[in-house]
Amino acid sequence: METKFIHLILTLLLSISVTVRTDYVRPQPRKTLHFPWNPKPPSQPQQVHISLAGEKHMQISWVTNDKSAPSIVEYGTSPGIYTSSAEGDTTSYSYLFYSSGKIHHTVIGPLEHDTVYFYRCGGQGPEFQLKTPPAQFPVTFAVAGDLGQTGWTKSTLDHIDQCKYNIHLLPGDLSYADYMQHRWDTFGELVQPLASARPWMVTEGNHEKEKIPLFTDAFQSYNARWKMPFEESGSTSNLYYSFEVAGIHVIMLGSYTDYDELSDQYSWLKADLSKVDRRKTPWLVVLFHVPWYNSNNAHQGEGDGMMAAMEPLLYAAGVDLVLAGHVHAYERSKRVNNGKSDPCGAVHITIGDGGNREGLAAKFRKPQPEWSMFREASFGHGELKIVNSTHAFWSWHRNDDDEPVRSDQVWITSLISSGCLAEKNYESRKILISP
Repeated sequence: METKFIHLILTLLLSISVTVRTDYVRPQPRKTLHFPWNPKPPSQPQQVHISLAGEKHMQISWVTNDKSAPSIVEYGTSPGIYTSSAEGDTTSYSYLFYSSGKIHHTVIGPLEHDTVYFYRCGGQGPEFQLKTPPAQFPVTFAVAGDLGQTGWTKSTLDHIDQCKYNIHLLPGDLSYADYMQHRWDTFGELVQPLASARPWMVTEGNHEKEKIPLFTDAFQSYNARWKMPFEESGSTSNLYYSFEVAGIHVIMLGSYTDYDELSDQYSWLKADLSKVDRRKTPWLVVLFHVPWYNSNNAHQGEGDGMMAAMEPLLYAAGVDLVLAGHVHAYERSKRVNNGKSDPCGAVHITIGDGGNREGLAAKFRKPQPEWSMFREASFGHGELKIVNSTHAFWSWHRNDDDEPVRSDQVWITSLISSGCLAEKNYESRKILISP
């Protein structure tokens, strides 16, 4: 009865403020996963996931039903032998008739690079293990956006589990809870086997917004559960931040928070870009949810405003690669800027094909734009291997194929090694992004 009442409220509210696009038709998706009721002791850690939290530090996040459970993490480099411990913070939230468990966020470290650690949350429960990223190249990222909780999601996660990677990047749309808060809990359980072992670095999508006028703020659930290292990167919002691993600077932007030239996000981005020394950090990668270069019928023009405001900054900084989601298909561009091919622009990749319940965006515009190199409406994931300071290898893997099969692949040369960021040109371009 409670669920039906919530649906009724949401239907009335959303009918006022949401316009549904009908210019493309999605094929039938796989069924949403069913999670049988599986009661656990109130103090047992659930929904464990990890994220980077500054140089040589990792944040461990989990949920307990016991409000008095401690936020302690014990860890060490041998199974069952915990030589260090740390205590963190907690939060919780209420959403209409739902009350979350106690959400714990604890930062551990300093940790050694490229090392396996064994850890336990809350002083009890199962032992987990994680591996820290390396300090030097090569570094491999698994990339999948718009995950959800369907049979296709499970297939994507199974494929990712078979590849050797250091960090998972997710450009928005995580759980597809869509106001039904228990779906955040089941998503946390679904991804725990992978997210507890390798850091998951995420940014928000439209399905994280969950704002109900007069009742709840936007991103309440997302911010409480998926805390990212925004403070460590000088940001004032969990919706945009940056981090570094080896010689790679990764910027996670927010498509659904203000991005114009007067916004806090714009000012933060300029300041963040101005701090990057490309001679020491040769690779610059950016993620956000709504793609700027999109030849699919779905979501046409939705990224134009953000693109107009921020693409000049990314171009001036010499961003190598941009990863987005939102469109439920795969597409890879040439190096582009200002709507056309440019050898000194970024490669844009849309990878919103992780397994969401809405299905695929099957219709692409014809003819294919000259900047679009490969496009296909299939579920899958990407792998980005930064081999060294000059070369990276990108591959896209369909869920319909075995994991080692590459359906699309390309070598990418860093802009710092291509002449686009030559000394004189680099200094002049950097003026554009100085605070």
